[in-house]
Amino acid sequence: MIDMTLATLSAAYADGTTPAEVFADIRRRCAQYQDRNIWIHLLSEAEQRPYLEALAGKNPDTHPLWGIPFAIKDNIDLAGIATTAACEAFAYTPDRSAFVVAQLIEAGAVPVGKTNLDQFATGLNGTRSPWGPCRNAFDPDYVSGGSSAGSAVAVALGLASFSLGTDTAGSGRVPAGFNNLVGLKPSRGLLSNSGMVRACRSLDCISVFALTTDDANAVLAVAEGIDTADEYSRANPFANRARHYGRRQGPVRAGIIPPDQLEFFGDEDYARAYGESLTALADLGFEFTEVDYAPFLEAARLLYEGPWVAERYLATRPLIEEQPEAMLEVIRAIIEPGGEPRATALFAAQYRLEALRKACLEQMQSLDCLLTPTTSRHFRIDEMLADPIRHNSELGQYTNFVNLLDFCALAVPTTFSASGLPFGITLVADHFSDRSLLSIGNRIQSALGLPLGATDTPLPSLASTPVGNRERIEVVVCGAHLDGLPLNWQLTERAASLLERTQSAPHYRLYALAGGPPLRPGMVLAETGGAAIEVEVWSVPAAEFGSFVAGIPAPLGIGKVQLSDGRCVSGFICEPCGLEGAEDITGFGGWRAWLASR
Repeated sequence: MIDMTLATLSAAYADGTTPAEVFADIRRRCAQYQDRNIWIHLLSEAEQRPYLEALAGKNPDTHPLWGIPFAIKDNIDLAGIATTAACEAFAYTPDRSAFVVAQLIEAGAVPVGKTNLDQFATGLNGTRSPWGPCRNAFDPDYVSGGSSAGSAVAVALGLASFSLGTDTAGSGRVPAGFNNLVGLKPSRGLLSNSGMVRACRSLDCISVFALTTDDANAVLAVAEGIDTADEYSRANPFANRARHYGRRQGPVRAGIIPPDQLEFFGDEDYARAYGESLTALADLGFEFTEVDYAPFLEAARLLYEGPWVAERYLATRPLIEEQPEAMLEVIRAIIEPGGEPRATALFAAQYRLEALRKACLEQMQSLDCLLTPTTSRHFRIDEMLADPIRHNSELGQYTNFVNLLDFCALAVPTTFSASGLPFGITLVADHFSDRSLLSIGNRIQSALGLPLGATDTPLPSLASTPVGNRERIEVVVCGAHLDGLPLNWQLTERAASLLERTQSAPHYRLYALAGGPPLRPGMVLAETGGAAIEVEVWSVPAAEFGSFVAGIPAPLGIGKVQLSDGRCVSGFICEPCGLEGAEDITGFGGWRAWLASR
């Protein structure tokens, strides 16, 4: 089995392997997995030829996805190939590819085919398709997860390097969890939805399945971008760009669900796998804080039990009004009630959702992410078909709230259950935290080292560029900004928090500067005769850091301060020219001690 990661495949091309050889091999291997019902349309050699021929005019050095095979969920347009959304009566053939697909092809990626899905992207299990249930990559008796079923299985079996899914309720995460993949549900609007059959127009996201966080980041970097044709498209802020991806360093503060709010619906294997995952992550430096899951779960239930089901009705209109028998019965049963909600119900639900978002964000304010099981239980296909509505709802126990609350999420594999099936966790954070989650996921994937997808291929080395928490900036203070002192409000009113009381390295001199009030010290790096000075380290929201620094008067400024443990952290320093008339108070060891002596 060829290693299908982007770096390995690109290296193979550089060594002489040709894309034609790779895609011929993929077609041969696809034939071995016909029983998995992965594809609605597998591109023929003739259909694929124009994409391969176009590579001749593209430089691999400037086209980061040169020759990389990818799969497309069949509710996303590929020019000249029918889009069905798993419903033949709905099918149409687009003249142009979806915005995201066009971006990927321009970067050199080559489509393998259109993948099977739960009809109209309505489901989390992968059994709701006229093309047959898409079977799990590890055990064909088990569900693959949906609705992006085929997209996940194709990558897990090495038939594509990455794939596009969509995610409204968890369809970019549950299939990743069931097939040992990374599943990125980006911030809403980060990827354009132009050229996608939308299930819920205001909530949908195109999602990415990949073998590694490196690959997910690389695909996201190509696919993201403002699309003026998509009214929900949003610009990506600087702090969430690809250059900020790496391997997360230091403690990771993760919110977890209390044991009495966890639900695995009788799957003891999954419950044990989750416990084992938490233990492994604690060993990696994760610090856990229990959060009340009730508001998250209440928000999740609004997706199908609230008026947002009306968006699914609008997405399938006029088919559901004029030809309802063309839909699978289970899909029609979910969507038909969407024609009934009144505007009053929608506004009431929106008001409640705003309150729930505030309650959830308040709990996550001091955390790097919320950490949940990706899903609750892994069902056999016969179990799912016997009770499709209830079991499908159970699969969304930890996923349905994310888009409603405008969060982003990343599914990461962590272990295998006692029955040999994949298990993973999902990291969740507020929108535009995608690269932060990918960097945390890099740390998890690198440490746990699971093989790639459903193959025996070992995990390659991932990006090791160290990154910290970019949403907050640590600042060392030594004087009037210390806790309880006159200028501390400049930190607390910016929602800064005290991290630690410590000392500088023994290389500084402290001076009481002339002037005031308020009295201020100046800390200066000394070539000789320095001492350790008492300081505090505060965490400041990155969005507030600029205004904080702008208010600092000369001769003070922000530079790098070395702490007693050797760390260099941004903090208050003083220009030597400001020491005229100042009193050397180094002997007191700190500002508080000098104030107490006066």
